[in-house]
Amino acid sequence: MSEKELLAKIDPGRMPRHVGIIMDGNGRWAKIHGFKDRTRGHRAGIEAVRSATRTAAELHLFALTLYAFSEENWSRPGYEIRFLMGLLRQFLKDEIPELMENNIRLIASGRLQRLPEDCLRQLEDSMRITEKNTGLVLNLALSYGGRAEIVDAVRRILQDAITGKIKDADLSEEMVARYLYHPELPDPDLIIRTSGEYRISNFLLWEAAYTEYYFTDALWPDFNKTIFFEALLDYQKRERRFGGAL
Repeated sequence: MSEKELLAKIDPGRMPRHVGIIMDGNGRWAKIHGFKDRTRGHRAGIEAVRSATRTAAELHLFALTLYAFSEENWSRPGYEIRFLMGLLRQFLKDEIPELMENNIRLIASGRLQRLPEDCLRQLEDSMRITEKNTGLVLNLALSYGGRAEIVDAVRRILQDAITGKIKDADLSEEMVARYLYHPELPDPDLIIRTSGEYRISNFLLWEAAYTEYYFTDALWPDFNKTIFFEALLDYQKRERRFGGAL
């Protein structure tokens, strides 16, 4: 089915507000295409990031969260981490005009203090420049882990309990949620994972309690509008009950 035909089938009234994507398969893409260096896959994946972001903005989604670099990714070889950080810095710089043109606000989730100083500075600049935009919220999960986010939330709760800002009796799911990295974002309605893997990989563990998942065999550099539309159509076929009965 063509991209145009798929788009015509999507119900604008049943769109997810928040979509997350686990971007997986860059290394395998490089290997399949005969490149010895995995970094060629990472570079190819940048266009898929642009495509997904443009599509989400065109569909008027509220938020798109991209799993760009996990806490576990710090264990990768040094040369690969340096390449990824350089690619991130350049991407953040290069994308500012398009983010502004499309009214996209950039934010980030994770232990951002672990990023190299030049990357963190560029990230902060990009977020500051786009902070007044009112369209799609593009959330980059960087140095991110779902368990780490919960631990960081608990740590901040304990600090506020020590200083008397909160009391033990106040503890609830709603309160914990307020201490997450971006409590203003709605929980993701849909999470897409590429590359044929069926794992959640420590992504948005708290927020994804009732999220719908869509898995595709496509490697991340091959992700495009057609695959995005197919995921949305699959999502719209589902009955979301949040634990309740039909």
